[in-house]
Amino acid sequence: MVDIDNGPDTLGRVAIIGLAGRFPGAADVAQLWRNLCGGTESITHFTDPELLAAGVPASDLADPRYVRAGAVLDGIDLFDAGFFGIPPREAQLLDPQQRLFLESAWAALESAGCDPSRYGGSVGVFAGSALSTYLLRNLLGNESVRSWASPLQVVLGNDKDSLATATAYHLDLCGPAFNVQSYCSTSLVAVAAACTSLVAGECDVALAGGAAVSVPHRVGYVYQEGGIASPDGRCPAA
Repeated sequence: MVDIDNGPDTLGRVAIIGLAGRFPGAADVAQLWRNLCGGTESITHFTDPELLAAGVPASDLADPRYVRAGAVLDGIDLFDAGFFGIPPREAQLLDPQQRLFLESAWAALESAGCDPSRYGGSVGVFAGSALSTYLLRNLLGNESVRSWASPLQVVLGNDKDSLATATAYHLDLCGPAFNVQSYCSTSLVAVAAACTSLVAGECDVALAGGAAVSVPHRVGYVYQEGGIASPDGRCPAA
């Protein structure tokens, strides 16, 4: 979360006033920092029984290219819908990426000591997410969901382009709300866009970040030569 100070001695200076996030092996930013300082590897390695129980076909496990590892984010199925005034059925349709981003956005506001209901300034949202695999693998082929949910409801809860505006709506924020999409650099570009908006006077405080959560979650993948995924589940920084 970023803020701008337009005082006489700090004109146009942007400051980070709050942080929040959920990461593999870290439920918050403080734990992530401890993991980084301690050289903790947050990649989870799966056994064949675990993968079979998660629905991975035995034929995939027999493939020598199958990598039994992944970055696991705990509690992606948990969401306090009532806290945000979201009806249970609407919450069922909501992409876990949108749920987690909404919770982290609120946590960032708390970290910054900014209560949207009392803050008199404008709060902007700059955010981006990955494609909703929850939509592709859990909702589209679900006959039960199609029996009560309209296509529009399903799309609004899973379209990555609705992340910023949906967050602004649920948190009752009145600043600019822009979706950002630049693949792996999405969160960084969102922060840059937020800073630009702050300096331009379009908002007084800005939420900026991103979300990437795949479903099913506790599974590996088939390695492909020339692809972006590594052959062992690890991605060294250097």
